[in-house]
Amino acid sequence: MNKQLQKQAKEAAVTHRQSLHKNLQHRIEVARANGNDALVRQLEAEASYLKLS
Repeated sequence: MNKQLQKQAKEAAVTHRQSLHKNLQHRIEVARANGNDALVRQLEAEASYLKLS
């Protein structure tokens, strides 16, 4: 049972990171489309900090 819980936790963590990445990429695209360079830089810094880029 413990190995199953570990596997589920690992899968949840991977799914969570993928979701974070997808959401952050979308936010960057919207900021670029709106010409908000300051927000783009901030979001790119966030992605770098989270090691998503």
